[in-house]
Amino acid sequence: MNERQQVAQDARPSGASIRQRVFGEANGPRTQGDPFLAPFFETAIEHVWGGVWNRPGLDLKYRSLVVVSALAATGHNEELKTHLRGALNLGWTVEELREALLQIGAYAGFSAAHEALDVLSEIVTQG
Repeated sequence: MNERQQVAQDARPSGASIRQRVFGEANGPRTQGDPFLAPFFETAIEHVWGGVWNRPGLDLKYRSLVVVSALAATGHNEELKTHLRGALNLGWTVEELREALLQIGAYAGFSAAHEALDVLSEIVTQG
């Protein structure tokens, strides 16, 4: 890596700040008091949030929709719940997210779409 690339990388926001922009101020790290999981979440914040989410070329809002789609298609519904809240925080509307989840039904199966829509409904109705 040359000096110019290093300066550009150093100027990028931290993984923790990217995560906070997606999930909002109230959503702190999940490691609170769990030393067993702390290394996992530290790695995720550094490499996922500080690396993949921090790349140029795609706004956070669109990265969020990609993640929501992948989690819905693969049935990771607890993580989906968190990322749906993040997507709403980044400006996606409930109607737009519903349409994205309906679209998943054609490619990942109706069961995956149904379960993902149930998660969205839970978020919208229960807050």
